[in-house]
Amino acid sequence: MVPSPAETSAEIAFTKKCSGFDSPWVLCSPIRKSSAPLASGKFMQSFKALLALFVLGAVWTQAAAAQGRLGPQAAEAEPNREQQWLVPSPDPDTAAHAVLFRPPGDGPFRLAVIAHASVQNVLRRAQMPQPEYRALAAWLVARGFAVLVPERPGHGATGGKYLEDQRGCDEADYSHSGSATAEEISAALNYLRGQSFIRPDGAIVLGHSAGGWGALALAGADPAVVSGIVVFAAGRGGHANDFPNQVCAPHTLISSAAEFGHGARVPVTWLVAANDSYFSPDLSRKLADAFRGGGGKADFHVLAASGSEGHWLPETEAGVKIASPEMDRALKAPRLGGASKR
Repeated sequence: MVPSPAETSAEIAFTKKCSGFDSPWVLCSPIRKSSAPLASGKFMQSFKALLALFVLGAVWTQAAAAQGRLGPQAAEAEPNREQQWLVPSPDPDTAAHAVLFRPPGDGPFRLAVIAHASVQNVLRRAQMPQPEYRALAAWLVARGFAVLVPERPGHGATGGKYLEDQRGCDEADYSHSGSATAEEISAALNYLRGQSFIRPDGAIVLGHSAGGWGALALAGADPAVVSGIVVFAAGRGGHANDFPNQVCAPHTLISSAAEFGHGARVPVTWLVAANDSYFSPDLSRKLADAFRGGGGKADFHVLAASGSEGHWLPETEAGVKIASPEMDRALKAPRLGGASKR
């Protein structure tokens, strides 16, 4: 696997990409053989376990104390008026770290929320840097959107409980993980809608991988509030057992997609790169068909190959350029719910 460009600016303690996880930010150190006695190895394992618990405890304690300090946390910076924020999450003890980008002026602007990818491993989630999706955010800001990229609970600096756990392959609960992610997206979105520079109507949600899976679960939202959803390689459980094009319990994933289609009211644009090895075009088409079969509206497109691994398409300038025509069409589609400008 080739690391995402997002890794190059992140200060991460690990040194090598771990394949088999649904995020390009997840890194791990190489395993080296040791000539030390077995007892020493056991001691080091215990020490590392205690150290990991200490790190997680420190992150989560900091997150719990942050919920009372919602809103902007620093001054605006360039590009695109970048600003660090804390926004609510479904966990009252945990505020989500987020980065906000805005066009010039006072607004009010339409809101775009970008939902990031995820990983099941707790230690690797704790090492994730703040997701930014700079190329995608810049594309949206250029079209007049304020863009929020929240880091959901259980990840990186946000810490707290991992609310969207999908469990193991034999007991995968993709409906739960998607619904929990949708609640996290909604908490951040609704908080920003209350800001004076954000319009209360016409928001869009863009989700990547596990974030896209949560965005699909949000398709039952009021279309006057959320007017459109764009997902990039939506799914969970990709690279099962560290194998490309292998997914944990794919039939369960497909049935959950159909479930998300029940009662869906927001139109979805479903995009996947031709060389995505986490959720292949073939599987993605089956998921989109199941979503439509359940009653949802989805416009499905296979995009050109992007880099050496198409799963990271929305994180690169080249990938955003590939997706741009379909995203433009999604933004120009007739909006539902009779939303009016403020």
